[in-house]
Amino acid sequence: MLLAVDIGNTNITLGVFKGDDLVATWRIATEAGRMPDEYGLVLNQLLPLKGIATKDIGDVVVCNVVPPLTPTFVEVFESYLDVTPLVVGAGTKTGIRILYDSPRDVGTDRIVDAAAALRLYGGPAIIVDIGTFTVFDAVTKDGDYIGGAIALGLAEAADALFHRAAQLRRVELKLPPSAIGKNTINSIQSGIVLGHADLIRGMVSRFDRELGGDSKVIATGGLASIIESEIDVFDAVDPNLTLSGLRIVYEMNR
Repeated sequence: MLLAVDIGNTNITLGVFKGDDLVATWRIATEAGRMPDEYGLVLNQLLPLKGIATKDIGDVVVCNVVPPLTPTFVEVFESYLDVTPLVVGAGTKTGIRILYDSPRDVGTDRIVDAAAALRLYGGPAIIVDIGTFTVFDAVTKDGDYIGGAIALGLAEAADALFHRAAQLRRVELKLPPSAIGKNTINSIQSGIVLGHADLIRGMVSRFDRELGGDSKVIATGGLASIIESEIDVFDAVDPNLTLSGLRIVYEMNR
């Protein structure tokens, strides 16, 4: 079995593949201060919950946007699974050519997403990752990653309102009954959730024009489910896009 690990700024997503099939997934909080043994203990507790033994994991592939955690997780996998992981980085085959002013500035998760989108959905492709931040990525039909955009995410926008305005409180991030809020809670939900939906719709339209039209639009990320019903431009909502991309990249580098 293959263990795929996506280390993000807020969450770490883990998935186990048996062949091409994703048979188990978990999400845990990213905590840079944790020791390898702490993460190892968590891993040892999670795997049996899905009927998977540590000895069943034969390979590990990782993408990471929190560089200090790379040696931590290499130690975890070597100590607890007896596996040296493939850490996606410079020199890793991805099938994606990076046409960015500084290719090293592009997070490996974005390239892994691009590889998955191109293989699974075709190109040109626009990936919208709705998580801590809302990140847009553009891939041509020939597999060229040409750039993207980064916007404040739903949760971050809500936190900014809460911290900056003394009379506003935290609200549940969900769709309001109407765009015109009849109370403070609905007004905040309208501005954040519906406003974000229109931001995404507008950015996708701009990206599609610059890509020449007829782009596949794929949404992913932990908060995509909150907003997907309000956006009619997604061809697919794939919460496991990064994990699938990690499997694809792993296969390319065997």
